[in-house]
Amino acid sequence: MPTSSLPLKNLRGVLIVLILAFHSFSAYIVTQPAAPPAFDQPPYDWLAFPIIDNERWIGFDVFCAFQFLYLMQLMFFLSGVFVWPSLRRRGARPYLYHRLWRLGAPFLLGVYLLMPLAYYPVYRVTAVDPEWSAFWAHWTALPLTPTGPMWFLWFLIALNIGAVAIYRLPARAQRSLARLVGKAAAHPGGSFVGFLAVSAITYLPLAAFYSPWKWLGVGPFEIQAAFAPQYALYFLLGLAVGAHGYERGLFAVDGSLMRHWSSLVFGGLAAFLLWIVPTALIAKVPGSPVALLRVVGDFGLVAFAAAACFAMTAVFLRFAAARWPLLDPVSENAYSIYFFHYLFVLWLQYALLGLALPAVGKGAVVVVATVILSLAASLATNWMLAGVRIALSRAASLGQATASPVSGAPVSVPAADGPAASQR
Repeated sequence: MPTSSLPLKNLRGVLIVLILAFHSFSAYIVTQPAAPPAFDQPPYDWLAFPIIDNERWIGFDVFCAFQFLYLMQLMFFLSGVFVWPSLRRRGARPYLYHRLWRLGAPFLLGVYLLMPLAYYPVYRVTAVDPEWSAFWAHWTALPLTPTGPMWFLWFLIALNIGAVAIYRLPARAQRSLARLVGKAAAHPGGSFVGFLAVSAITYLPLAAFYSPWKWLGVGPFEIQAAFAPQYALYFLLGLAVGAHGYERGLFAVDGSLMRHWSSLVFGGLAAFLLWIVPTALIAKVPGSPVALLRVVGDFGLVAFAAAACFAMTAVFLRFAAARWPLLDPVSENAYSIYFFHYLFVLWLQYALLGLALPAVGKGAVVVVATVILSLAASLATNWMLAGVRIALSRAASLGQATASPVSGAPVSVPAADGPAASQR
C-alpha cells in the first residue's frame, strides 16, 4: 500500500465531515434572510437557504465562508487522484461503464426520489396546506429541478468521461504529459505559482459576469457558472497527480509539499483575508471602489482555494500518516454518506426550529446526528446490496446446477464469501 494512501484516506473522511458541517450550520448563520422565502415564488431563494432558524451565530458565518471557497475544489481534486490507477486496472471501457453505473444511478435516485423527501420540510415551513399531496403539486409545478448536492455526481460523470478520453490518447501524447507532470513535481513552488495563474485565468473573467453562487444549467444538470472551470481544473490536477503516482512527487510523505505545510497554512490564511476584506468593504462601505475591490477579492478567492487545497493535503501528509479507526468507516463510505446527508440535515434543522436552544447547540446536534444517520444509512444500503448480490449469485449457480446434465460431472455451488467480497 502506498505510504501516502492513509493520509489521503483520512483527508477524504475529514472532508466529508466538513461538507456535512457546512450544510448543518447554514441554517444558523447571521447573513441568512430574516424570514423563510415562499416556496413557489421566484427567485426560489430556498434553494440557497432551505431552512432558516431564528437562532444565529456569527462564528458559523466565518466557518461557512471559509469552507465554501475550497471544499468542492478539494473534493474534485481527491476524486481525480484515484482515477488513473483505476483506469490502468480496469481498462477504459469497463471503467467508464462502472462509473456511469456507480454515479449515474445514484444521481437519478437522488434527484427524483431523495430530493423531494429532503425538501418536503422546506415546503412545510411556509405552507398553507402541509400535506404531502399539496407539496407534490407544488413540487411538480416548479419550473426547475432542484438537485441539492446531487449536482456533484453528474459533473463528476462528465469529468470521468474526459479522463477516459485523455487515457485513450496515443502513447506519444501520454508520454509527453507524463514528462510535463514529472517536471512539475520536481519544482513544487513553480508548479503552485503556475497552477494559481491558470486558476486565476479560468476564474476572473467569469467572475466579472457571475457571482460564486450563480447557477446555470438545464433541468437537473446545473452547475455554478464561475466555479465550473475551477472544479474541472482541480480534477485534472488530481488526475495528473494520480497518473504520476500519488505515492511520490508532490504527495511523498517526505516530499517538499509536506515539508512546507506551515507556509501553505499561513499563506492560505493571508489569501482568505485578501478575499474577505474586499468583500466586506463592498458590502459595508458606501462609495468604495467596487470594481477594484472585486478584482482583488476574486484573486484572493482563487489564491485561497489553491493554498487551502495544498495546505490540507500537506497537513495530512505530515500529521495523519496513521490509521484513524473512528474515521475509517466515514472515509470508506464517503460518497454514500454524501448521497444521504442532505435528507437528514434538512429534516433535523426543521425539527429543531421550535426548540429553545442556542445556535451553537443546534448546529452541534444537527452535524453529529447527520454524520451518524448518514453513516448508518450507508452501511445499511451496502449490507442490503451485498445480500442482493449474494442471492443473485446463488440463484445463478443453482440455475447452472439444475441445467447441467445428470450424467455429466457434478456441479458444485460455490459458497458466498461474505459482504466484503460481494462489494469488490
